[in-house]
Amino acid sequence: MDLAALNDIANKMVEKGKGILAADESSGTIKKRFDQINVESTENNRRDYREMLFRSEGMQHVSGVILFDETIRQNAADGTPLVKLIQDAGAVPGIKVDAGAKELAGAPGEKVTEGLDGLRERLAEYHAIGARFAKWRAVIDIAEDIPSQYCLNANAHALARYAALCQEAGIVPIVEPEVLMDGGHDIDRCAEVTEAALDALYAELFVQRVQLEGTVLKPNMVVSGKKNAVQAGVEEVAEKTIKVLKRCVPSAVPGIAFLSGGQSDEEATAHLNAMNAIGNLPWNLTFSYGRALQAPALKAWNGQAENVTKAQAVFTHRAKMNGLATRGDWKSEMERGLAV
Repeated sequence: MDLAALNDIANKMVEKGKGILAADESSGTIKKRFDQINVESTENNRRDYREMLFRSEGMQHVSGVILFDETIRQNAADGTPLVKLIQDAGAVPGIKVDAGAKELAGAPGEKVTEGLDGLRERLAEYHAIGARFAKWRAVIDIAEDIPSQYCLNANAHALARYAALCQEAGIVPIVEPEVLMDGGHDIDRCAEVTEAALDALYAELFVQRVQLEGTVLKPNMVVSGKKNAVQAGVEEVAEKTIKVLKRCVPSAVPGIAFLSGGQSDEEATAHLNAMNAIGNLPWNLTFSYGRALQAPALKAWNGQAENVTKAQAVFTHRAKMNGLATRGDWKSEMERGLAV
């Protein structure tokens, strides 16, 4: 393992002014997104949509792109590999490698992510194609009696095994223990569970000899559950998220790329901005957004070739806003008049 090379990649992924585009939607998920705009989810349509994003000026605010297995193998309409489009834009190609969250045996209502079987061989193939980082998502739900320590430990163990295999293959692992924002819990309960999930994760990463300098953390923000009547404000979200991270995440980690977790486009930007405005942090804080980066562009595109330029402009704006938020320089008035 070349830790210096992994550290270089990780630092590039979390550099100020840029963030990670999560374009790793499964075929089922992107079909749901396309259904909302009445576009058939064919291989060519999926290719055209992602190519549109990768050729946009918004890529100047993108440090890396997470791809799905189909996408990393696709060529653009002119025959150029999509991986090369990403590289030419100055971003790092990445790949989602988990096989999804499945029911955890003996733990009703809880899940563990699968996909370790054959992972070493798959990582070698993805590296040959051009991937230099990977993603594995664990799903932690909050309800009356969950998550259990069993669930937290099972997911932390799988994340660490994945991460060790990634580093062996010369690939930076994004470790993603997502505490879901569904449910009626308050922000303090979210903070409690997020802290427990991160504690379990970093204990397991240590045991399995994962070198933190060659990793990126992709956590949830500490927010109120969607069904809670009291929704925490931007400053409270920022302060409580930073408090949890300072308690749990070693300073050896190069950076933290937040998931948006169902927040609106502007909410995700505002929260990231408020955290960076706090300052004096041991890691770079950036974004790894999917829907929060893509939703306005997808709506503007609507599956029509004549809408490509407009959709690219919308995507570029969203990427730029989040890029500003990585420096704490975003302001809400920058969004005026740009809704689609």
